[in-house]
Amino acid sequence: MSDTPLVQLKDISISFGGIRAVDHVSLDLYPGEVVGLLGHNGAGKSTLIKILSGAYQRDGGEIWINGKKAEIASPRDARDHNIETIYQTLALADNLDAASNLFLGRELTSAMGFVDDAKMAAETAKIMARLNPNFKKLKEPVSALSGGQRQSVAIARAVYFNAKILIMDEPTAALGVHETKMVADLIQELKAQGLGIFLISHDTREMLELCDRVSVMKNGALVGTERVEDVTEDDILSMIILGKNPKRDAA
Repeated sequence: MSDTPLVQLKDISISFGGIRAVDHVSLDLYPGEVVGLLGHNGAGKSTLIKILSGAYQRDGGEIWINGKKAEIASPRDARDHNIETIYQTLALADNLDAASNLFLGRELTSAMGFVDDAKMAAETAKIMARLNPNFKKLKEPVSALSGGQRQSVAIARAVYFNAKILIMDEPTAALGVHETKMVADLIQELKAQGLGIFLISHDTREMLELCDRVSVMKNGALVGTERVEDVTEDDILSMIILGKNPKRDAA
């Protein structure tokens, strides 16, 4: 693992209407690592990640990317730092096929300036073969795809445009066992390619299987960050429910 984190969130805070939604939280993420973010609704995990993705502006703290201080004031800024977010809704156009979704708003054009459908289809086939070799429904509208296949399209879009830091919000929510396995395999492939992933989920068991470390938030504060091999599911539940870290607060 690289000595330099892909991301360092240092002492991040933000308030809404006098409520401290994120309270002096520090986290880091390394290349080829998955860090899980857990906590009840309102714990602050989504708000923290929206600061990294440029959707919210922090009140205090610093963001460092690849060892350099970064200013992220918009989603465009985040993209310029190779940060891509895959929200639970996926933001796909149901009536379009995989290639049209992958290049939506960033279409490839020919030398004459026309949209190059053939090149976009070829590029989509190439990246899908790399990420999910079983994906064959390149010509069908994404409305006809399964949940796992739709995730594949959203992930391919992020990776094609050179994401190094991926934020995934509940990627297996409402998926069946087979589909969940498909997304888990995709995450392992992205790790092998050196991406760093922040994974938001309510599923503690899934987090223990997919993540290298887990970070738990409660009431806007960070309860703790632990390597998955050092904690049990009960430890994580204690952190979520009681706001206590059994590894740190045992004494």
